Amino acid sequence: SPKPGPYVKEMNDAATFYTNRVLKDYKNSDTRHVDWVKSYLNIWSELQAYIKEHHTTGLTWSKTGPVASPMSMRSVLTSGSCLSPPPPPPPPPGPPPIFDTETAKDEGTASRSALFAQLNQGEAITKGLRHVSDDQKTHKNPSLRAQGPPVRSPTKSHTPSPTSPKNSPQQNHTPVLELEGKKWRVEYQEDKNDLVINNTELKQVAYIFKCNKSTLQIKGKINSITIDNCKKFGLVFDNVVGIVEVINSRDIQIQVMGKVPTISINKTEGCHIYLSEESLDCEIVSAKSSEMNILIPQDGDYKEFPVPEQFKTAWDGSKLVTEPAEIVG
Repeated sequence: SPKPGPYVKEMNDAATFYTNRVLKDYKNSDTRHVDWVKSYLNIWSELQAYIKEHHTTGLTWSKTGPVASPMSMRSVLTSGSCLSPPPPPPPPPGPPPIFDTETAKDEGTASRSALFAQLNQGEAITKGLRHVSDDQKTHKNPSLRAQGPPVRSPTKSHTPSPTSPKNSPQQNHTPVLELEGKKWRVEYQEDKNDLVINNTELKQVAYIFKCNKSTLQIKGKINSITIDNCKKFGLVFDNVVGIVEVINSRDIQIQVMGKVPTISINKTEGCHIYLSEESLDCEIVSAKSSEMNILIPQDGDYKEFPVPEQFKTAWDGSKLVTEPAEIVG
């Protein structure tokens, strides 16, 4: 207890929260991490399928099979059916490269000595400068001033860098709304107000990324929902057993039809949350966010309550005490 199959499934569900963060951080930068996450989650799925087929209640041993004896083990090891011996270990690596640090040190010392020798010349250091006559001075020759400043030679330090354009072209991404394993991916949706996710399961999560001026409805019960880098986005969902998280977004509206235990708001400007009668015990956790409002159903309508953005902290003699600060107009 517990049985191996359900236990493996629990481990897979527990890993999903962390693997989603890996996918979020490296999805557009390093596909090796994405491939690793897929392979890692596939290990749990394959292991669970293997357990269901061979060891549903745990490891089992045959009570009627032959008893292994030392002679039978020796015959198996000496027979041709045994595995071939492992290959020999690779040869040791060669010696590390030898750097001529003494030569480099001597060259650096010699160059510094030459520099100090020139600086110690005092007034004699100006003897190597070329004399400029009056007809070559721009402040005494109006014709030279009319020609404009001298043209600089195209040295490496003055060449414009082609790798840093001022306005980089905007990349166009293909809109996505699909179920990948246990995760619903909703990405790059623009001006779509009829997005719907049906046939949800408790083990599934939803990840919404860079959707603008769109609305999504999620029906049924789902594990968690994440809204990341979205603008003017609306979300309507029935039930969430974990958390609804809003990150790096702006002008977000969320309507809860059923229950949700926690809603987290981080680095977001403008977030309006419409709670249902069943979700009035929901906890709102916010950080580095502004313009947050919670709307509570009252008498067939909604009453708006702002979430504090300013706090005051004082020392009471043993600990710091923080409470919302009222803004005085």
